[in-house]
Amino acid sequence: MTSVLKRLDRGTLIACCLAVAAAQLCITVPSPINGEIQAAFGASGSQVAWVTLAFILPTAILELNFGVVGDLFGRKRLLVLGGVVLALGELLNATSQNITMLWIGQALAGIGAAALFPSSLAVIAAATPVEKDRARAVAIWALSISLASAAGPLSSGILATVADFRWAFVPPVVLGLVVAVTSHFMVTDSKAPEGRTLDWPGQITVAVGLTALLWGIIEGGERGWSSPAIVGSLTLAAVALVAFVVAEKRSASPMFNLDLLRIPSFAAAAVVALAGMFGFIGTAYCVSIRLGAVMHLSALRAGMPFVILQLVPLLLAPVLSRMLTRVEPRWLLMGGLLPMAAGQFWIAALPITTTSLAAFIGPVLLLGIGFICVVSSLTSAAVNAVPLNMTGMASGATSLVREFGQGLGPAVISTVAMSAASAALAGKLSGADAGMEAAAGPLAVVNAGSDSARAAAQTALGHGMAIGVVICGCASLLGALVTLLLVRKNTARVTVDAPVQTAAA
Repeated sequence: MTSVLKRLDRGTLIACCLAVAAAQLCITVPSPINGEIQAAFGASGSQVAWVTLAFILPTAILELNFGVVGDLFGRKRLLVLGGVVLALGELLNATSQNITMLWIGQALAGIGAAALFPSSLAVIAAATPVEKDRARAVAIWALSISLASAAGPLSSGILATVADFRWAFVPPVVLGLVVAVTSHFMVTDSKAPEGRTLDWPGQITVAVGLTALLWGIIEGGERGWSSPAIVGSLTLAAVALVAFVVAEKRSASPMFNLDLLRIPSFAAAAVVALAGMFGFIGTAYCVSIRLGAVMHLSALRAGMPFVILQLVPLLLAPVLSRMLTRVEPRWLLMGGLLPMAAGQFWIAALPITTTSLAAFIGPVLLLGIGFICVVSSLTSAAVNAVPLNMTGMASGATSLVREFGQGLGPAVISTVAMSAASAALAGKLSGADAGMEAAAGPLAVVNAGSDSARAAAQTALGHGMAIGVVICGCASLLGALVTLLLVRKNTARVTVDAPVQTAAA
């Protein structure tokens, strides 16, 4: 850490770590309280999934353009603004009276996080021109993500157990304000304005494309895939994403230079980010639903697996930064993705009635080891694979893909799990129970049905979630295969033809 701080001053590093910790904390806070949210607002499975997605979607959509905004006007300003906006969104969550208000608060907080994720990483990248120093700084930055991921479910579970679940959103309010203050007073500013302008066609098309895609996937399970609304949504997504590619190719200053995809290691890192985070967050969603909404554990007990999962990085912190400078990224990525897959298949094999914390320790330890290895080495592989003058764009693109993977996980897995559960319940319910399932899904039955209907719904949900977690495990294996075939030591730092963007303090 000493060699990092010769170039990257301690105050800037601390402020950047706080910024990314605040953004990540907000992702994990809802995990232990999904059951409370479902019960308090009478929400369906898809509505609960949107609590997380409402935060992740604007984060993913806006990160690339926020990277440009930081390049143009200074990343310090964006860190301050991001902290304030995040705090306002979380304050709205803490006072929410219905599921819609909670979605709006999550979306506002997600906008703040969209400013924090790429800006914090870009500040670090700009201040560490030496690859070895950057790897160490990124390891510290990634450790902050994992620590926040552990603190989120722990604080959320405790507060929701001793008070109303809305109190779980108060710590993010405080942390967002702390980020704004520390960034204002401690960050050494940087920017890279040469050749950079806001890319509105790219921003609009990617926003429409990703939003339509996620909405179609989530609602398709409930409305039916042949529904005109779903077909129209998925068609709109395809058209908008094609339009995004066309817009970026024609833009004089694209928010994402498509030529970066010609660098195999960067392209592979994008695929791994999507597959790895899809599997990780998809698994977390299933575990939170099965422990909270299905098995009705307290928020604190439902949150403990997530706490254990994210405490693993504390054990690996002393060696992780050293490994990032001595071991090729592909071996670290595979060393993360394979344990993740093993943990996911293990969780899928646990009966739905399993509520003992001891039963989850083994698989969540594997997930925790996998998560920190993937996040740390993935960021290094992506940023180190591109020309130094494009690290801001690369960090924004990596964050976008990572966040979209985290959004896609619960979207797909919720649809798969609930559809499979409904299919398993077909013909097994009658009367009011059957009507309840048809109107509100299997989660409603497991909470308010007759005793026999609850047992049947519990078994059906266990079947659906097992299928969902197996899909998550397969996604991790796919990421490992892509890593093995495509990720190599970087040899292409100067192959992309782009305007030079110097980092100005």
